[in-house]
Parts: sequence; structure tokens; C-alpha cells
Amino acid sequence: MKDLVIIGGGPGGYVAAIRASQLGMDVALIEKDELGGTCLNRGCIPTKAYYQNATVLRILARLGDYNVTAGSINFDMAGARRRKEQIVANLVSGINNLLKGYRVEVIKGEAAIAAPRQVQVNGKEISTRRILIASGSQAAALPIPGVELPGVVTSTELLELDTVPQRLAIIGGGVIGIEFACIFNAFGSKVTVFEFLPNILASIDKEIVRRMGVYLKKQEIEIHTQAGVERIEKNGGALSVVARGKKGTISCEADLVLLATGRKPCTGGLGLEQLGINCEQGFISVDENYETSVPGIYAIGDVIPGPMLAHVASEEGIVAVERMNGLKHSLNYDAIPSCVFSFPEIATVGLSQEEAQARGIDLKVGKFSFAANGKALAMGETDGLVKVIADAQDIIIGVHIIGPHASDLIQEASVIVKNKLKTAEVAGTIHPHPTLGEALLEAVLDVNGKAIHSLPKRR
Repeated sequence: MKDLVIIGGGPGGYVAAIRASQLGMDVALIEKDELGGTCLNRGCIPTKAYYQNATVLRILARLGDYNVTAGSINFDMAGARRRKEQIVANLVSGINNLLKGYRVEVIKGEAAIAAPRQVQVNGKEISTRRILIASGSQAAALPIPGVELPGVVTSTELLELDTVPQRLAIIGGGVIGIEFACIFNAFGSKVTVFEFLPNILASIDKEIVRRMGVYLKKQEIEIHTQAGVERIEKNGGALSVVARGKKGTISCEADLVLLATGRKPCTGGLGLEQLGINCEQGFISVDENYETSVPGIYAIGDVIPGPMLAHVASEEGIVAVERMNGLKHSLNYDAIPSCVFSFPEIATVGLSQEEAQARGIDLKVGKFSFAANGKALAMGETDGLVKVIADAQDIIIGVHIIGPHASDLIQEASVIVKNKLKTAEVAGTIHPHPTLGEALLEAVLDVNGKAIHSLPKRR
């Protein structure tokens, strides 16, 4: 009899397994593919490996700005893929070793829940006191004529390319679509993005998104919003994407079409209906302990409502396991950081201005531009700003960054928002000079018109 069987070895499942073992539980982890899940094998990590290639290429394209002269630049896509695969393999091996070290029994196979205390895998039944579903998500299928054509791919296939497509059309302007747009633009593709909604990156603060639109245009990435794709057609040796836009039909030829229109929970074959587990729009319903409607069965990560983010799944896994053991740990969903690895980067934590206004919060906003930051100027990366949102009591409830190393800067902002710090408490924290972090401090000061390196606010 196991104390816990976890279904899914992604960032939610394997982290939960380690924490459960730390708490003295006898744990089995079932994974049908590779440890690390989509994030490590087909998502976050492979994409960031390519993002680093793109970053280097962008720097090399601007050598003249740094008074450096060099010869021709050649990019080997097949070599980049091999580098990516080695990075992934190293991390998968590391997770394997961690789980062995914590005496977690890892079983490769496809699981089904036979009963609240019974899990079937590889023709065998495992008895367990509790079950945790952490099976993640998969790319959502699109009901668009032509999606089955050769050359129409998901992010999984795109990550396996050995050559760079001359023209890349992307259907979907969310995080995945915009990240790949920036990466493959740097690789040399002509990129066109189609987004059905009025704005790309729909969940992000609208001011940040407006600025991102300007920066994408500067990179010659073509964006069509409010553009519903009607069909994909074969056109000689190429593909043609046909969409209905604000002003009529839009047509774009491409050598490759990426479907980046979101993800859906991966729960098929688990036996949820037979068990009577409540679901809503495909997502498993859970309570504050992450327990489903069936006692003893829990769920975390992409299979439950909420942000589909690897770090959220990991934290939910920790909280769920600790709650099983009587510990009072909780997750503040208003203090979850999120990053877009675009050019420039975007990172946010807390409420956007629109979300705060929708809640009726009386807010104040502070901003500071990277163009006035010494480190950003020295780096030659001055696009973007830091935006800080505080309530009437001066508690910082949101931070939104677009600019260099936004994904690193958001760490400090996450601590600020999680701990509900006031602007005066952050203002008394000395930031080293010259650093990008000074831009965050200045934006905090600007909430009350106290920024040192900004002109006074108009009264």
C-alpha cells in the first residue's frame, strides 16, 4: 500500500513526489513519456534554449553598435536542435537522480484510476491511500479546414526542425505564439501572426501590450488582430493562410504554419467520468486542498482551472502534499509571476491596471523607462519600462515590466506583491548601482511622485 500515487511526472508531479517523500510518504510516480513533462521536453526549456540562440544572433546583428567588426554570421539550426536536446537530456537525468535519491518509485506507463484507492498501470494494480492527478495539458485542436496539411505543425514539431522556414505563419498571438514569433524572426524567418482577439497577449496589462506591438513592428513581425483564420490551403509548394480581418479577407503565404492557439487538460483515459469526479469545461474541480469531489483523489497543474504555468503546478503540488499532511500552506494566486520570453522580455506579477479597476480598487500608478537607466543604456537595451500599481493604502498590488531581463527583475517584484509591501517599505531598500533593478525602485518611487531620475509629474 502506497501513501500516494502521482499520475504525471511534469513540474507538478515530480515536485509533489519529492515534497511528499520529504514528509515521510511512500510515493509512486507514473509517467507515460519522459520525466519533466511538456515543460522540460517540449515547452519551457527547449524554447528557452532556442531563445538564447536568438539572443546571440540579435547581438551579433548589432556588433557595430558596440564598435566590433566581424566576418559573416552563419546559423546552424540542426546544431541548435542538438544543443537543445542535450540540455533537455541533462535536466531529465537530473530529475531521475533526484527521484531515486528520495526513494520515489518511478513507473513508466499510462495510468487509469480504477477506484479511489486503486491505480492501474501496465496491467497491474497499485493500492494507495491517496491519488494525485498531475497529467498536464496538450495542444488544443483547431476546427480549421487544412490543419491536417503537411507543414501545419504544433510547437512540438516546430522544436524538431533542422532548417529555418523562410516564411512562418503563426495562428495564435498568446505567449507561445509571440515567443516563437520573436525567436524565428531572429533566426531569419519572415513571421506573420494571426490573433482572433482584439489584442495579442490578452491576459497582460494593456499598456504593456501596446508597447509590445510597437516593438514587434520594429522587428518587422507582422501582426493581425481580430483576424479569424478560416482555412489553410495548399498553394503550390507553399501554404496559404486565409483569415477574415477587420477590413476583409487577409491572405498570407507561408512555408510552415504554427498552431499556437492554447492548450487543454490531458485527462483522457484516467476514468474520471466513471469515478464521478466533477469537471467544468474539461478542467477538474478541486477545493482549497486540491481535493476533487471524490475523497482521496487530488489534482493540480494544468488539469485544474487557473494559470497553465509550470511554476504554478510545482507550487500547487507542494501545497497539496503539505495539506495532505496537515500543514497549513496556501498559494496566493494574486502574486503569481508570469514571463514572456520575447524581444523585449515581458514579466508581470499581481493585478494589471484593468484587473484592479474591474475590482473597483482606487489605484495609483508609477512608471520608469529603461531609457533613463544607466545599465540599460550601457547594454544598448533601452526599450521598455517598469510599471507599478498600488492601492489607496500604498500597498503594491501589481508590477509589470517590459524590457531587458524582465524575467529576472520580476523576482523582487514577486516578493513585494506576495508580502503586500507598501511603497515606503520598498523605497527604503537600497538598490546597487548601476543595475536594471534601479528601474523597479524608481517606478515604486514614482507612484507618489518621488522618483529621482524622472521629471516631476504634472499637477
